[in-house]
Amino acid sequence: MSTDLSNKVVIVTGSSLGIGRASAIAFGKAGASVVVNYRSHADQAEEVVAEIEQSGGKAVAHQADVADLDSVKKLVDRAVSEFGRLDIAVSNAAYSDRELFYQADMEGFRRTVDVTMWGAFYLTRVATQQMIAQGEGGIITLVSSPHAFIPAPRAMAYNMSKAALEHMARTAAIEVAEHKVRINMIQPGWIDTPGERKFASEETLEKAGAKIPLGRLGNPQEIADAILFLSDPQHAYMTGATLLVDGGISLPWWASRGSAAPSD
Repeated sequence: MSTDLSNKVVIVTGSSLGIGRASAIAFGKAGASVVVNYRSHADQAEEVVAEIEQSGGKAVAHQADVADLDSVKKLVDRAVSEFGRLDIAVSNAAYSDRELFYQADMEGFRRTVDVTMWGAFYLTRVATQQMIAQGEGGIITLVSSPHAFIPAPRAMAYNMSKAALEHMARTAAIEVAEHKVRINMIQPGWIDTPGERKFASEETLEKAGAKIPLGRLGNPQEIADAILFLSDPQHAYMTGATLLVDGGISLPWWASRGSAAPSD
């Protein structure tokens, strides 16, 4: 069955590119009114708005740095002023530099934590406040990562942030369950996004993808579909849950194709 989100209002942070872009468009096609958040890709955000409107949906672009609490408050206020309420919030915005922790530029290290962890917290906090005030519940989905439990080298700040996000989301879920606000997480695996191409070439990504158990990188639409799944009223009994959509990348190494299992 297709997801029907008619009359729902959604915020997706970091939705000018990649997973956020695909998610915002998917929400729009499902009938929701969408606030397309961006920090520095204004043209791409307007493209997302245009695509949602072309499909018959409603959308508006809003610039906000999620690492700033006041900016997140204004983001939620924009959703309410434009569309009258807030029903669904997706924390997708993230930042990551890839350096050894003992050599890392501390400005970039802190920026990663500020966007990836604090940004998720700020949206969860402010969206929850709005949803409680409305008195009709709501849905918050945080985009996490297998980095939350896999200590990938050269990504300490990102790993730390995603690990904290997981515990934060579960704590929030139990604290707001009485208000019928559901908070869940999704862990995308290695997804072919502009963010990944910041670090690797097409050839590198193809070779790396071939080593994943399912033999390829994921694509943003696959993750958008999973985020929509968590937002579907049909799945209203899910909260504090983590949905893993990673092509098997977090499986033990011997699960990879062609590899032998370790001996006893």
